[in-house]
Amino acid sequence: MKKVGLFFGTFNPIHIGHLVIANHLVEYSDLDEVWFVITPQSPFKIKQSLLDNNHRYQMVFEAVQDYPKLQPCKIEFDLPQPNYTSDTLAHLDDKYGNDHQFSLIMGEDNLKGFHKWKNYEAILELHTIYVYPRISHGEIEHQFKGHSKITKVDAPIMEISSTFIRKSHKEGKNVRPLLPHAVWKYMDEMNFYR
Repeated sequence: MKKVGLFFGTFNPIHIGHLVIANHLVEYSDLDEVWFVITPQSPFKIKQSLLDNNHRYQMVFEAVQDYPKLQPCKIEFDLPQPNYTSDTLAHLDDKYGNDHQFSLIMGEDNLKGFHKWKNYEAILELHTIYVYPRISHGEIEHQFKGHSKITKVDAPIMEISSTFIRKSHKEGKNVRPLLPHAVWKYMDEMNFYR
């Protein structure tokens, strides 16, 4: 049974912070692989700053090429919108459930709002959650503290955001050190976020 951690995000663009966390999880937990599940552009809220699904998939693909335990995943591109994590998990369980066991990866900030997620009880019943540290405000709900299905991971705190990268790049700042080389190259060649 392959243990796979699912790291959801728009990855607009994927940056070294994402890679550091994902790599930390495959190296220092019982996960065999981490899949970057790229959230599709919602037809209900078109955001100018969000690149096309396939471009974001391509950047994740480029970023993980040298990391065999990290994989891009575009499963949500084909699911009906709006899409919820519980639906994606159900879909993945149907498709791969015989030989894959899926867990969620989320930042501590997301755990604070987890009680508002659709079907969060069912998610917790069927899946484990790996939580990486974030600098954030607010309290974690009492019901999630010390929960047997929730594991806090002592990953490095990465305070880099895709928003910061896009904004800085647009202002002509050098953001190359924040991106995997192949992602920078693709982004630069395609003239993204200028």
